[in-house]
Amino acid sequence: MTATDRAPAAAALRALHHGPRLPLVLPGPWDAAAARVFADAGFPALATPSAGIAASLGYEDGQTPADEMFAAIARIVRSVDIPVSADVEAGYGLSARELAGRLADTGAVGCNLEDTDPATGALRDAQEQADRLAAVRAAAGEGLVINARIDTYLHGDKGIEETVRRGRMYAAAGADCVYPILAPPPLLADLAAHIGLPVNAVVTPDGPTPRELGALGAARITFGPGLQHRATAAVTEMAERLREELAAEG
Repeated sequence: MTATDRAPAAAALRALHHGPRLPLVLPGPWDAAAARVFADAGFPALATPSAGIAASLGYEDGQTPADEMFAAIARIVRSVDIPVSADVEAGYGLSARELAGRLADTGAVGCNLEDTDPATGALRDAQEQADRLAAVRAAAGEGLVINARIDTYLHGDKGIEETVRRGRMYAAAGADCVYPILAPPPLLADLAAHIGLPVNAVVTPDGPTPRELGALGAARITFGPGLQHRATAAVTEMAERLREELAAEG
């Protein structure tokens, strides 16, 4: 994705959140090879998982240096000709202008920004996060689709009221979509209705399928590091079979 493609690509990604075919299913590539596989399979856009990229680079989740994360995102974007949204965690301590610039340099046309403070591990003040989202929107303009992650359920059930309160504040700040990660699936429709934005839901190993999450009210479906975990499991099985074959040969 070249710089000149970003504005129309962002508009295309934004429009995909509103149909006509919902939910929007966004596979999470952890490297360029995986991105090409998903693009070749016909998916209209992709959403990188920070944890999946961290694992591919040999880091624990949340420990990837910013330069390495942005470089990995750029490689993924360059490898495909469909819109890519990037999980940039809490923004790596960058100012809103710096963050918008780094994202523009990668060619990504969307981002996840979470409201957990990495310094404390606690929820960031909602107004502080809304102000940050507004600053990112001002710096990036409409060339960036902002998916505002709400971590109320990640930190224990804070109740639908707090999730809705934050979601409305983030919507007013310019978010295009909200991501109440790990929200109980039966609440998705109520969250979407009360916040007034498309809701992102994550597929979990024992949870509803993407189709079921869509029926419950999710407009956008992502996988976190789940697809990378499945690929790693397949490689582990391959390694075990190879070890067994070599052992049998003596």
